[in-house]
Amino acid sequence: MIIELHLLQSFPVSNLNRDDVGQPKTATFGGCTRGRISSQSLKRAARLLFNDYGLDTSETGVRTKRLVENTAEALARPDRDHALTRGVVTAALEQLGFAVDPVKGLTQYLLFVGRDAVDRLAQYSQDNWDVLAAGHTAKAAKKDKEKDDAADKPAKPVKSKPDKATAAEAKRILDGGRAADVALFGRMIADNKDFNVDAASQVAHALSTHAVLNEFDFYTAVDDLKPDGESGADMIGTVDFNSACYYRYANVDTDQLVRNLGGDTDLATRAMRAWLNSFIHAVPSGKQNSMAARTVPDTLLGVVRDAGAWNLANAFLKPVTDVDLMVGSTERLTKHFTGLRDFYGSDQIRAIAAASVSGDLPHLDPADTVTTIGAFIDNLLAAAKA
Repeated sequence: MIIELHLLQSFPVSNLNRDDVGQPKTATFGGCTRGRISSQSLKRAARLLFNDYGLDTSETGVRTKRLVENTAEALARPDRDHALTRGVVTAALEQLGFAVDPVKGLTQYLLFVGRDAVDRLAQYSQDNWDVLAAGHTAKAAKKDKEKDDAADKPAKPVKSKPDKATAAEAKRILDGGRAADVALFGRMIADNKDFNVDAASQVAHALSTHAVLNEFDFYTAVDDLKPDGESGADMIGTVDFNSACYYRYANVDTDQLVRNLGGDTDLATRAMRAWLNSFIHAVPSGKQNSMAARTVPDTLLGVVRDAGAWNLANAFLKPVTDVDLMVGSTERLTKHFTGLRDFYGSDQIRAIAAASVSGDLPHLDPADTVTTIGAFIDNLLAAAKA
C-alpha cells in the first residue's frame, strides 16, 4: 500500500535552501530555470516535527557523528579521567567496526541511530572497560613512540572487522529498529551493509511550477553609537532570494514501513500520521529569521494506491504563466492527475482526498474533496488501513 502526497505551496521572498554560493537552489525543467528545494532539506524539516505529531522521542532517531563525546559524558565519574573515558568509547566503536577521527573524536559517518544508542554504547563500554582501556593505552603508547617518525603524517581513523558475535552486538547497540524516522527515510553505511535500512518513504525535490529568476537584496547597517556628525553605512552586503509556488511530492510504502518497524502496526500507524502531518507543515529553516516565509500548502492532493506511484511534476513541464499562480497550478495539477487516471486506469487507486484552502478543485470528483486537514489525513489513513 502506498500513500502519496501532492502539495502546492507558495513562498514569498525567501531563501529556504541555499547552494554553495548562498543563492536559492534552482534546476532547469521544461527548458527554463525553476526554484528548487532539495529533498534532503524537506526531509529534515519534516523529521524535526515528528515529535510534535504523536511520536515519542524514544520512537525517533538521531543523526550524529558525536557518539564518542555524548557517551563519554554518560560514563563520567569524578574518579575517571575524561580523556581515558573518551579513549575507551573510541576503542569500543572501533571494536564494533566504526572508524573514529583520532583528532576530532567524530565517527567517520553521520550515524542514524535510535536515541538509546548512547546508553547502550555506554553500557557496552562499561562492561568491557578493562579490555578497552588496555587497548587504548597500548595504542596511545605506540603512537607516542612513533610520533617523531609520523610527525608529518595526519592520523587516520582506525576500525576493525568485528567477529560474528561483536557484529551482532554492534547491530543491537546501534539498532534504530524502533525509530520511526530511520524506518521512513532509511539508513545506508557504504562499508557496513548489515546496518542498511531500505527507506519506506520517497521524497522529491520541490520545484516551482513556473519560471523563476533569483534576485538579491542590497542592505546596509548603521552603527547606533556613531557620532551625529558622521554619515554613511557601517556595513553593506547582499542577500539572495526568490519567491515561488512549489510543487512538492512524497510517498510512503506502508508495508515497507511495517517491516522496518519489526511488524509493529500500532507504531507504523502513528508514524504514518506523523509523516503526513509533518510533511504538510514542513518548511526549511533557511533565512527564516530575516524573511519569515512561514506559509502552509494551499492545495493538497492525497492518493492511496495498492501499487505504483505517480509524481505529477510533468503537469508543470510547461511553466505556469497565470497571474494567479496558485489557481493556474491547481488547474494543471488536477487536470494532469485526471488525465493519467483516465489513460492508465484507476484499478490501483484505492482512495483520493483533496483540499484547497483558497479555491476550487477542478477536474476532481466533489466526493473526494474535504474541508479540513484533519479530514484529509483521516481519509487517507482510513483507506490505507482498510
